[in-house]
Amino acid sequence: MAHGAGGKASRRLVEGLFAPLLFPASAEPLGDAAHLEVCGARIAITTDSFVVKPLRFPGGSIGELAVNGTVNDLAVSGAKAEALVCTYVLEAGLSTSVLEAEVRAMASAARKAGVSIAGGDTKVVEHGKADGMYITTTGLGSPLGGVKVDPRSVRPGDKVLLSGPIGNHGITILLARGELDLEAKLCSDTRSVLPLVEALAQQAGPGIRWMRDPTRGGVATSLNELARDCGFGIVLFEDQVPVCDLVRGACELLGLDPLHIANEGQFLAVVAPEYADLALNAVRMAAGGEEAQIIGEVRRQPAGAVLETTLYGGSRIVDMLVGDPLPRIC
Repeated sequence: MAHGAGGKASRRLVEGLFAPLLFPASAEPLGDAAHLEVCGARIAITTDSFVVKPLRFPGGSIGELAVNGTVNDLAVSGAKAEALVCTYVLEAGLSTSVLEAEVRAMASAARKAGVSIAGGDTKVVEHGKADGMYITTTGLGSPLGGVKVDPRSVRPGDKVLLSGPIGNHGITILLARGELDLEAKLCSDTRSVLPLVEALAQQAGPGIRWMRDPTRGGVATSLNELARDCGFGIVLFEDQVPVCDLVRGACELLGLDPLHIANEGQFLAVVAPEYADLALNAVRMAAGGEEAQIIGEVRRQPAGAVLETTLYGGSRIVDMLVGDPLPRIC
């Protein structure tokens, strides 16, 4: 299960098996989407699978999540989603009302995100083999003008921007399972981040170095991957990282780090220092970006690692997620 959690084990699996065999000639760093030239036209493409449990949770459901997750992977690669195709893997015995609800949720999310559903496929497997349903999506997008996302362009002095509070999705899913005797009025943050990314690109496009939506593995894993890819250190300021009180409290009770908790409606961006104020104001002025913060900066040291300056003036190394504390979250 740890190989699917988005942390160290996932990275080893991808880099040790899939990447060498499936695209050995590629020199590009791993990302959320690929940008290709097809018959003279530039396109972006991404694919993802969704296996969340429970299927419906406060603030969203698997059908909505499948659209938003695909749109977001394209957005943080610097592209606008234009169309997607989807595959439903259904378990025999699944209620038709449950299936209809998720198809409707997907259709509604697609309309809201401004992306069309161009096609799909359906498979049915034996009872007990799919936890109700799994959904796989592939999205096609058009590149946003003036935006080039590449971890190799990151430089010391660049600022790290976060679009809003972290951890809401992962903790919401954990509580929705009903396995813990905890109650909290918390909702998933699942949404399309494209409007926020477009606002950022419009005001600070030339200053954007890198973007990522911190889903599995959370902010810590995304920034550790960046630190390794760019070769520099990332320093975070704990008092600047937005975390709501309910998420912070749940993490303290369960011994979890909010930086490792999954998100489905936030994104990270690294921007050149001269564009930092423009970038922050652009995201804050967009609907849903009011709580955006500059949470850190790129430094030469510690090279290839993430360091957090704590509220009490100390510091700690923030590693990638190890193990699988929150399975089946997206």
